[in-house]
Amino acid sequence: MKRYLNVLLGVLTAIGGFVDIGDLVTNAQVGARFGLSLVWVVVLGVVGICVFAEMSGRIAAVSGRATFDLVRERLGPRMGFLNLVGSMLVTLLTFIAEIGGVALALQLVSSVNHVLLVPFVAAAIWIVLWRAKFSSIENVLGLLGLTLIGFAVALWQLGPDWGELASTLSPAEKPGAESWATYAFFGVALFGAAMTPYEVFFFSSGGVEERWTSKDIGVMRANVLIGFPLGGILSVAIAGCAAVVLMPQGIAVETLGQVGLPVAVALGKVGLAVVVLGFFAATFGAACETGLSTGYSLAQYFGFQWGKYVRTPEAAGFHVILLVMTVLAAGVLLTGVDPIMVTEISVVFSAVALPLTYFPILVVANDPDYLGEHRNGRLANLLGLVYLVVIVVAAVAAIPLIIATSMGQG
Repeated sequence: MKRYLNVLLGVLTAIGGFVDIGDLVTNAQVGARFGLSLVWVVVLGVVGICVFAEMSGRIAAVSGRATFDLVRERLGPRMGFLNLVGSMLVTLLTFIAEIGGVALALQLVSSVNHVLLVPFVAAAIWIVLWRAKFSSIENVLGLLGLTLIGFAVALWQLGPDWGELASTLSPAEKPGAESWATYAFFGVALFGAAMTPYEVFFFSSGGVEERWTSKDIGVMRANVLIGFPLGGILSVAIAGCAAVVLMPQGIAVETLGQVGLPVAVALGKVGLAVVVLGFFAATFGAACETGLSTGYSLAQYFGFQWGKYVRTPEAAGFHVILLVMTVLAAGVLLTGVDPIMVTEISVVFSAVALPLTYFPILVVANDPDYLGEHRNGRLANLLGLVYLVVIVVAAVAAIPLIIATSMGQG
């Protein structure tokens, strides 16, 4: 029974934890401008994150070591350092965006400018990272993030013509006013938001934190193969709400409040209050995950003791990294930079860094010295190779699309 409860809890937290500030903003922007014609990218991204999260979790369960730790050992310090730099830049950008997202969520209920809230949000996140148990961070915030199901309820309540809405799923239904270059830009952004590098590093390191063994592979796979797809459905619901309410009015999503506007139309103040709680939980949880990911990556590369399962004095370097990164992220936001803009940049540059993250994972997942009989089979390798091609295409296209579309404005 305990194993079944672990599966259920893991699935629930995966659903609530899948949607972060990048998914909230990008899916709403896409829905408001392109309807559902880019939903296929969400599906592509969800399958991709499932493929590599499963590999990453299996590596942790069988070897008892985190993926990033093995990447440095297996591919050498140079490749490990390249991986570190690429993933760290994106993870830090995402960390900044998530802290800003928490501040924006609090601004919605307090009317206090988000910049004034940043120091308090950063302090709260650091205290949680320092003192809270790993399971508490994952489970409490993940479960609270389930309140984002309000978007699915709102979409149902809006009562659209489902046949007509389904017909817009085709890429051919791209609005004529939008160029194909802009369509491609947002496609890359959606793909980057779904496959953000920190997710697999956090998932792997979390498996070590929770002391997974090969007996836990089934639980891990259930968390991945059920939780992430259901989290992807939430992303589609966000886009669907924006397509039904915002797109006909020509409203572009530029604030977090506009992301929640369709829920207010469908469910009133109570529904809006519920999803604002989801905004807070999703962004706070993702801020904790990205903050921990910066500590995990640096500590694992340089060989520090790391993790919340280790007493603080014994993992002093790990906790110093968390403190420094939190202060750095807060400092950037205190300059007045728009968190939504940081979010847009982070999801696109996430696509640029994807090959540096996922190619090494595929290499390690095929190594019999680490995984023995649990190394990749034919299906996992086929999917991994197919996705590497997609990832490289997205990475190569990202920078030219940024320039050609002026970050999606063209």
